Amino acid sequence: MKKTSLTLAAILTLSVSAWSADTNADNTGKNTRDQSGETLTPVDQSNDPADIKITADIRKMVVADDSLSALAKNVKIVTVDEVVTLRGPVETAKEKAAIAAHANHVKPKQVINQIEVK
Repeated sequence: MKKTSLTLAAILTLSVSAWSADTNADNTGKNTRDQSGETLTPVDQSNDPADIKITADIRKMVVADDSLSALAKNVKIVTVDEVVTLRGPVETAKEKAAIAAHANHVKPKQVINQIEVK
């Protein structure tokens, strides 16, 4: 019983150490960038019906595209004055291009592609 408890404690300690040492999930730099006001975030989405329709139409195409990963399907799509900003990570350059193509298909005034390939 004592041996099992010690083994379990050792495994738990190693798991917690490995988890806390992972810095890949640290978004501090991106959070700082987003708070600077230099880039659009979802809160900046316009309430204009035309902008909402553009965003919704792009989102529908992205979600329906079976070639895209779950990561790609979660990119941010923000439309203000019919100008679309795409942001977030994707797995490949092909996914980045596909999302931009979906956005251009809706024919907004402009597409600003800030998508990052992981």
